[in-house]
Amino acid sequence: MTGRDEILEPKAKQELDKLKMEVANETLGRNMDTEISAGNYEAALDKKKWEAAEALGLKDKIDAEGWENMTTGEVGKIGGKVGGRIGGQMVKELIAMAESQMAPVADEATDKEAVDASSRGR
Repeated sequence: MTGRDEILEPKAKQELDKLKMEVANETLGRNMDTEISAGNYEAALDKKKWEAAEALGLKDKIDAEGWENMTTGEVGKIGGKVGGRIGGQMVKELIAMAESQMAPVADEATDKEAVDASSRGR
């Protein structure tokens, strides 16, 4: 049995990493006025987490108690403020890609059904 996060297709990992960087640049990069790369992604994301924590009034608690002692609700607020934009945008991109790939298949099926229907009506 494979782990939940294990990617079965190596090419998929490369493409997902590429998409992650594109989305990170559209969200974090634009917001931070910097280009996001694999080399600075974690640092940029960490910076945004701290900014979000401070904006939500949670920075002092994190400093005092550490991230591991934050409630899931508190961490979720921070993640929603930072990662929600990235994750949500990635999902939108993946759905758009899937829809564009499925459209020709759906058109072919519709065309075939129309041909079948017209040949039965003869």
